[in-house]
Amino acid sequence: MRLTLAAAGRTRDEPEAKLFSGYWKRATALGPRLGFTAFKINLIDLSRRGSPEARRREEAEKLIQRIPAGAYRIALDEGGRSLGSEAFAKQLCALRDERGGDVAFVIGGPDGLSPDLLASAEQRMAFGAQTWPHLLVRAMLAEQIYRALTIAAGHPYHRA
Repeated sequence: MRLTLAAAGRTRDEPEAKLFSGYWKRATALGPRLGFTAFKINLIDLSRRGSPEARRREEAEKLIQRIPAGAYRIALDEGGRSLGSEAFAKQLCALRDERGGDVAFVIGGPDGLSPDLLASAEQRMAFGAQTWPHLLVRAMLAEQIYRALTIAAGHPYHRA
């Protein structure tokens, strides 16, 4: 199975970018042994449109182009369902075993994702009820993907 991160906003030297990169590299190294064959990052520029609705709409149009055709879409959204780490690991492995192909995690910019993009997602996922900065969500997602892979591998990183 191939994992893709489609996200709004490019990073430079922010601490969140370094944190994301570290966990993404760990997941990329561990994943192939577990049937996760590719880890792609598809970033788009943040919109500069005048209203939040226009920004979300423009970013959604660009994000959709960066999601592999036929991918199972998981939108990161504060209104989504929270999963514990073990449940998330079980879900990723089930998607790998039952569906294969592509899974795309979609993260919007500071204004979030457009209602149309949220509606097109097979799943909406949240990291709790709080609102998180989009760059931090990226780092948290990379850590949770890495944690899910370590759970699947029986690695001691996850100590529940």
